[in-house]
Amino acid sequence: MSSTDVNAFTIHVSGISPQTTKEHLHDFFAFCGTIAKIDLELSEKEQVATIHFEKHSAAKTAVMLNGGTLDGAHLTVKELGTHGEEIHEDTDAPPEGVPFHQSDKPRAAIAAEYLAAGYKLTDDMTQSFIDMDNKHGISKRFTSWFDSINKGVGAKVLGNDQTVTSKVQSTLVDVTASVRGYDEQKGISKAGKDYYEKALQSKWGSTIFSFYTTTAKQVTDVHAEAMRIKEAKKGTTATSPTSAPATNAPGEPAAPSAAAPLAL
Repeated sequence: MSSTDVNAFTIHVSGISPQTTKEHLHDFFAFCGTIAKIDLELSEKEQVATIHFEKHSAAKTAVMLNGGTLDGAHLTVKELGTHGEEIHEDTDAPPEGVPFHQSDKPRAAIAAEYLAAGYKLTDDMTQSFIDMDNKHGISKRFTSWFDSINKGVGAKVLGNDQTVTSKVQSTLVDVTASVRGYDEQKGISKAGKDYYEKALQSKWGSTIFSFYTTTAKQVTDVHAEAMRIKEAKKGTTATSPTSAPATNAPGEPAAPSAAAPLAL
């Protein structure tokens, strides 16, 4: 996609470390959404970059990383051009088998991914991610998709009008076994659903569901979810709500994949 493509929303990044490569920039900013192109050049003895995103919401999220640290340097991030103030989101869940986009996630969830990956965000920066969720009513497409997993799997293995999170506290072992058996039979573990299903089945499933579907969050909630992601990645057994078990939570500084979601 060329830099002149109307679908490529852009940001300008300055103050980049001499050690930073295009790959480093891609890994850092891909948490915000799909990147179409990165132009990196030397200007006035410092590196600057123009990063083109495929969605406006991704560029808006990236701007909140202004002041963030990459390779020891503090970045200055500004949006280029005028694309309007409002972010227009799809509200319907994707059809079966079609993954959501990284930029559809709640911004607080993206902040948690950054922290879990080892990047540093100030509390003010983290709060800005939460504020965007509040302003735009969270990422509706993701919320709808996530809720459909909770209801869909619950109905399939527990009965009509049942959700995984409503039963998980009392029937965790049975639910886990039932979903595993159904999973193996029907092959529904596609496009990241397997990870989300198992996260909902965990001891802290209701806490996880609440974090990803409500705007009532504090900075401490984001840090708690970041810790949970880190612990899940290690494959450790959870001992508190801040480290609920899950099966696959890639959180290293690497480009997020729409087919393999990073954080839950």
